[in-house]
Amino acid sequence: MSDAAKMISNGDGRFTYADYKSWELDVGERYELIGGKAYAMSAPSDFHQAISVEISRQIANYLRGKPCKVRTAPYDVRLFYEEDESDDTVVQPDISVMCDEKKRGTEGCRGAPDLIVEILSPSNTSEEYVRKFNLYLKAGVREYWIVAPELKTLQIFELQDSAYRGRVYDSAATVSSKVLEGLSVSLSDVFAG
Repeated sequence: MSDAAKMISNGDGRFTYADYKSWELDVGERYELIGGKAYAMSAPSDFHQAISVEISRQIANYLRGKPCKVRTAPYDVRLFYEEDESDDTVVQPDISVMCDEKKRGTEGCRGAPDLIVEILSPSNTSEEYVRKFNLYLKAGVREYWIVAPELKTLQIFELQDSAYRGRVYDSAATVSSKVLEGLSVSLSDVFAG
């Protein structure tokens, strides 16, 4: 455990993006910062990674030659970006899609992506699921996908009238996106592993 990780785990304080970017972490150590509180992240499983690669591949192929860009974790998303680095929320979604070029900074995303994909893992708790759901809603993420590898399902939540409206799809479905009109993602390929 790095000295930074020890300091983070012992601290009761609130951290900002300026603090976050100064942490000298060991290889493999990753944190998200939500409302100033640091949360350690575990490494994803092989199946988790296979799902992430396949979804991002399908999205990237669709986006070729288009203004929107796809990024995969680890990639810092500063949902409530402040130029002076006083913002206190930095997440690393598995997949992020940004269509506004001004949101793509050298350090990561500055503001809410248009689409976020999170892949659940055994280390994700229901508390984390609710925290991220509410966080992305508050930030105005227009479309939020939640992949459940063990169930082989995908939930798509679309932002409508300040609330998320969701649908669930099984592994045989081909899903489309309202935000990325024309995108089709084959879930049988996603879950093939």
